[in-house]
Amino acid sequence: MRSLPLDSPGIPDTRSPGRFLWWQARQQKGPLALALLLGVLTFASQTVMPYVFGVALDSGLEQGLTPELWRWAGILLAAAVVQVVTAAWGHRADVVNWLRASFASSELIGDRIVDSGDAISEELPTGEVVATVASDALRMGDIYANAARLVGSLCAYVVVAVIMLNMSLLLGLVVTLGLPIVSGMLVLLVKPLQARQAAQREAQGRLTTLGADTVSGLRILRGIGGEKVFADRYRAQSQKVKVAGERVAVTQSWLDGLQILLPYLMLALVLWLGAREAVKGNITAGQLVTFFGYASFLTWPMQNIVEVIQFVTRAFIASRKILKVLQTGSATPGATSPAPMPAAGAELVDETTGLVVAPGRLLALVCQEPDESAALATRLGRLDDELEASDPVRLGGVLLRDLDKTALRRRVVVGEATPHLFTGSLRAGLDVRGGASDEQVLAALHVADAADVLDSTPGGLDGEIAEKGRTLSGGQRQRVALARALLTDAEILVLVEPTSAVDAHTEARIAERLAGARRGRTTVVVTASPLVLDHVDEVALLADGKIVARGTHRSLVADAGEDGRRYRAVVDRSMTENHHDQTNQTPAEVTR
Repeated sequence: MRSLPLDSPGIPDTRSPGRFLWWQARQQKGPLALALLLGVLTFASQTVMPYVFGVALDSGLEQGLTPELWRWAGILLAAAVVQVVTAAWGHRADVVNWLRASFASSELIGDRIVDSGDAISEELPTGEVVATVASDALRMGDIYANAARLVGSLCAYVVVAVIMLNMSLLLGLVVTLGLPIVSGMLVLLVKPLQARQAAQREAQGRLTTLGADTVSGLRILRGIGGEKVFADRYRAQSQKVKVAGERVAVTQSWLDGLQILLPYLMLALVLWLGAREAVKGNITAGQLVTFFGYASFLTWPMQNIVEVIQFVTRAFIASRKILKVLQTGSATPGATSPAPMPAAGAELVDETTGLVVAPGRLLALVCQEPDESAALATRLGRLDDELEASDPVRLGGVLLRDLDKTALRRRVVVGEATPHLFTGSLRAGLDVRGGASDEQVLAALHVADAADVLDSTPGGLDGEIAEKGRTLSGGQRQRVALARALLTDAEILVLVEPTSAVDAHTEARIAERLAGARRGRTTVVVTASPLVLDHVDEVALLADGKIVARGTHRSLVADAGEDGRRYRAVVDRSMTENHHDQTNQTPAEVTR
């Protein structure tokens, strides 16, 4: 058994649900072939039993307890042993196939989400993506878990049909033609069931999206008194899911009931006809038992075939949803023939604004419009090729979009303004690239002035951080994100407002420690805080889409010209806003 998740799930065929399912089957052809072999052996051993039992019965009635009877009894015992062994190992193989397909699909979805960047959120709602991982990937695995049952059932049906037709043409025709007719009647219910399942899946996806949006905006909802409105919307949508689920249940109940009733009506007909044939002397007592056994046995393969058809139906619905995610384009597609990576120490240049990031310098970027400077920082990290098509950025004279994306991510790291934390240990959340020692992690926490986070987390570095870091304050989350960015040890580190959620004393400590930690390393800090600006090597003023002035913080403040006036206006506004934010904080929030 291979460990999961896989190192590489492969490149899927996303042209259609059928091709995608077939591609996944080829990816796990070894485990799937083993499961099919064991399934055929399981059904073959069961197919032998009614025939052997009938022959043994006739032998015993005619000749008594002879060696031949014991021989047939031994064959029957051997068939039972084969059935037990192959069924046990077959179940194990089925579970392996289910896990392989489900985890591979989840891994493909995860890889696509990571690779697509912002493109995924523009095309699909968050709840739809979550439902795809939580539900659709598991349903797609069902088809591979039940493939052995389908193949084994079909093989058993063919073998039994041949045996029965040779024994009695009348009973053979009744069984071999009657049961497929019964199955066909059941399959007629599958299409409306598929439509209702698809409707339920759509309703469930919308409900998940609504729930995710409501939870993420709960604080805002409480601020404007909108909890009831969204609760009513969620309640209304959940009722739609309930109604859709009830419609599915009604059709499913008819299918389940008829799946038992119709085959057993067929079984009663075979028993009645067989008894008549035995009374007439056309078949022996042992053959009557064999016919009854086969008629009973074939109800199971027929049920398996109908059930697998349902699994296939659900798998196609699920794979369509999965393909919607997999077909989402990447915000930063990899270059087919990447240009050679520039040597270490290359300049990073934004041609549109004229920003030149010199190697080994701590540069601050100040702008009257925060969104404009944040967009520039995003361009420096190549996070969206489409938005950056008209605003080229070069590293060592080479366009970022022409470089290998993975190699570029190792060299240039952008710490965005909104920190995103994930569930897991504090150590794993900080050391995202792996390999950092405890001393290095603690040093990064010290620079980010986040020792209080370590103290307040039960278990220290091995303690668990809740989803989105909800047990931390806004300032703590921001400082953890800063420590995480520092631990990447990037050649070029771009930080967007890394201290906007902390108090002035904390900000001053971070600014001093950050300047020391990144001394001699290329660093860009998007900020308008004088406490940070006073510790950087150089400040670049961005106005009207261009870099209009460069210098130290003190020289720009002292500039009597238009650029100095602009710079002072931005810095003064930042000081005013920062003072206003702190006076509205509670003492506990300020200390954080």
